[in-house]
Amino acid sequence: MVIVTHGGKFHADDAWAVAVLNILFPGAGIVRTRDPAIIDAADFAIDVGGVWDPARGRFDHHQKGFDVVRPSGVPYASAGLVWREYGARCVAALATTHTGQRLTDANAQEIAYAIDTDIVQYLDLSDVGAARNAPGGYGLSAVISGYNPNWMDEQRLGYGEPADAYRLQQFRRAMEVLADIMVNAVKYRVGAMLALNEVRQSELLEDGKVLFLKNGALPWSSVVRKEMPKVLFVISHNIAEQRHMIHTVPVSADSFDARADLPAAWAGLRDAELAAVTGVPDAGFCHNGRFIASAKSYDGIRAMARLALRDVEQAPAHG
Repeated sequence: MVIVTHGGKFHADDAWAVAVLNILFPGAGIVRTRDPAIIDAADFAIDVGGVWDPARGRFDHHQKGFDVVRPSGVPYASAGLVWREYGARCVAALATTHTGQRLTDANAQEIAYAIDTDIVQYLDLSDVGAARNAPGGYGLSAVISGYNPNWMDEQRLGYGEPADAYRLQQFRRAMEVLADIMVNAVKYRVGAMLALNEVRQSELLEDGKVLFLKNGALPWSSVVRKEMPKVLFVISHNIAEQRHMIHTVPVSADSFDARADLPAAWAGLRDAELAAVTGVPDAGFCHNGRFIASAKSYDGIRAMARLALRDVEQAPAHG
C-alpha cells in the first residue's frame, strides 16, 4: 500500500488526509512527489494528480472543473474529500482503540459529520483561500504550516535528498499532531454520546425533582434542560474529591439563571457555619452565587436537596 501526496510545502489539508489513511492503513508507505509515474502507480493520490475518483483512491481538488461543495456551501479540499469517504471508518477505528466502544455505522457517521463541521471544513476553507479557521497566526492550518522547513532549514540542508528526508520527517510530525486531534475529537464525542444514556438512566428522587448521578464528571446539563423539565436540582458524587455535590439547573446553555436557586441563607457559607444553618453535620460549602453546594456524604447531600426543595416550595410566587 502506497499513499502519495505532493512534495514541497505541505498544508493542513493534505497532512490531515494522509493521517486519516495512515490510521486505517498503518503499514502503508508515504511518498511525497510530483512524479506522474509514481502518482499513477500509487494506491492513493492525495492533493495531487488532477483526479477526484474515490473508487480509485484519487483525492485531488485542483483540476479544472472541480466544483464539489458541502451542502453548507463550503468547498472541499483534500482533507474533506478523504474524510467524506473514510471519516466514519476512521472514527469507528479510533473509538475502538481509544475508548473500547464499538460504534454502530450510524453513530460513527454522525460523529464524522460533527468533526467535519467543527474541524475539517476549516482546513479546507483555509487551503482554498476562502477563510482562516481562526484569527491571527494560530489557527490549526497555520500551526500545521509551521512544521514546514523555513528558509534557514533549506539553507542548512541544501536542496538534495537530505532536504526531502527532512521535509518528510516534518510532514509525519504534522500528521501525528493531527492524528492526536482526531483521537481527542472522537473520544470527546463518544463520551458525550455515552453520557446521554447514563444521565437518562440515572435515578430520579423526590418525586422526580432531583436527579442523582453516581459520577459527577458526566456532562448532564444539556440533556436535563432538554428532556427533564421537572428536575430542579442535580446531586452527584464527585469521585475525584470524594464528596457529594448539589447543582442547580440552568434555564439555557448561556444563562446564569436557574430553574431554582439554592436557599439564600446558605450563600457563601462553609463548614461549621453551613452545618449550623442546614443541620447537615458534614455540609462543606455553598457558592455565593447559590448554584452549587457540597456535603461529604450521600445522606448529607440528600438532606440538603430536601431543604432546597422545601425552600423553593415556600418561596412567594412571582408575577
